[in-house]
Formats: sequence, structure tokens, C-alpha cells
Amino acid sequence: MQNLEAGKRIKCLREARNYTREALAEKADISAKFLYEIEVGKKGFSAETLSRIANALSVSCDFIMFGTDSPDKNFDNAVGVLNKFDSNQMERILNILEMIYDLKN
Repeated sequence: MQNLEAGKRIKCLREARNYTREALAEKADISAKFLYEIEVGKKGFSAETLSRIANALSVSCDFIMFGTDSPDKNFDNAVGVLNKFDSNQMERILNILEMIYDLKN
């Protein structure tokens, strides 16, 4: 997905938080060169990369893409947290969430 406006928002958010390009790239687990290319609109990015950048900047994916917050910011936050786990951990977490849901009902 390529979006020049999203790249500009990422750069503004990064600068507002006093992150160097290298610091944000490290937090988002991408290269500083790739982050630069996103910021200037030379490269697109996947939904996974968008999620990692949004998580590193503590904003919603919707805010980066559209300049507005998601009506359900908790969803974006949950996705950001879940993206931190590897596939083995994720399977256990999903089982735990299913058990919690079943207890609720």
C-alpha cells in the first residue's frame, strides 16, 4: 500500500516524538532506508508494516492512513499487542481468549 499522505503523517509523528528515523525504524523493526522511502512516498508498505509503525508511534493505523482515529481504538491497540507474539505464543493466546470469552457467556 502506498500513500504519500500517510508517509507525511508518519514523518510528522516521528518528529513530534523527537525520534530519529533510525530510532523509529528500530522500534518498528524495519530499516531506516525503508522508513525514509515510506516517508517520502517512494515505497508502499504492507498492513503488517503499518501496524508496527503505528504501534511504535502509539497511534492507530487509521490515523496514519486517513488522519483520523478509528472508532474502535481498542481494536488497533489489541492488534498492536498481538503482533508482538510469535506464532507459537499466538496459538496459546488465542486459546486463552476463547476460554475467557466462554467464561463470559
